[in-house]
Amino acid sequence: MLHYISESELLASLKFGKEDGWLSAFYSCLIRKHEKEYVVEAKFKELERESCSISSSSGQMMKNNIDVLACKAEYYHQSGEYQKCFELTSVLLERDPFHLKCTLVHLAAAMELGHSNDLYLLSCNLVKDYPQKAISWFAVGCYYYCIKKYDQARRYFGKATGLDGTFPPAWFGTGIAYAAQEEGDQAMAAFRTAARLFPGCHLPTLYMGMQYVRMHNFKLAEQFFMQAKSICPSDPLIYNELGVVAYNMKEYQNAVQWFELTLTHTSSSSNEMWEPTMVNLGHALRKLKQYKKAISYYEKALTFPTKTLSAFSGLAYTYQLMVFP
Repeated sequence: MLHYISESELLASLKFGKEDGWLSAFYSCLIRKHEKEYVVEAKFKELERESCSISSSSGQMMKNNIDVLACKAEYYHQSGEYQKCFELTSVLLERDPFHLKCTLVHLAAAMELGHSNDLYLLSCNLVKDYPQKAISWFAVGCYYYCIKKYDQARRYFGKATGLDGTFPPAWFGTGIAYAAQEEGDQAMAAFRTAARLFPGCHLPTLYMGMQYVRMHNFKLAEQFFMQAKSICPSDPLIYNELGVVAYNMKEYQNAVQWFELTLTHTSSSSNEMWEPTMVNLGHALRKLKQYKKAISYYEKALTFPTKTLSAFSGLAYTYQLMVFP
């Protein structure tokens, strides 16, 4: 419900005793998931240090605490480290199959990785154990979305929102499933509902901006992305989308600045999730005739396993322009 900055201000306003330093550190780990990797890791180390100051046994216990590890898994997911996230949540769910927050992160990672079998088994177990919980039917929706049966996915995401209208992932899932079928009006309706219900979350506004990009309404898309930026200024995906908008509006210098800001805000620019950003940055630099810089980003993009045709063609075209301007 709170914006990113409001969360930080609330945490700063809390009065902790000397013996409660671990609690303050734990709360700080629950927020700021879009910070640089070294900042987030420092938060977790601070939590371990505060716990160790009480006793060595409690420090070790806090280090292996499932809530702390689930928080770390969530950070991995938001950083695009989906395989690391999935491996960690798999271990945690073996220890505690009933940890629903960890289950939610596990579902999100499995969906990103396309692990439809895992989604099927987990959704069956959840429906059997928790038929009245939104997360169970959300899991079923994730499975159908993963196998590209979007009508069924929408139906189960809708069932999840019917059971619990304050369950954000189901609203996002509904909108994304509609968007996958090019049903923009229904997708926007789901995202608007989510934005109204969860004013502290920037994702509905971000998704609405993405929908306007698909409709080639770049001015309106830019407004929504700027609104998302005001809610969560540390999410690199927002800067990437602003770069896409600027590029499509032929504002290439602005596009370069936004794409560079994207890579500045990422927890790790070596993550293959940001390969398209590097390719787009190369395209924008090529448009500005900064060929050497463009080549450096194309070549960096080609170091990732997910090599795209766009990176190869962009690199080839840039070399051609250097010879035949």
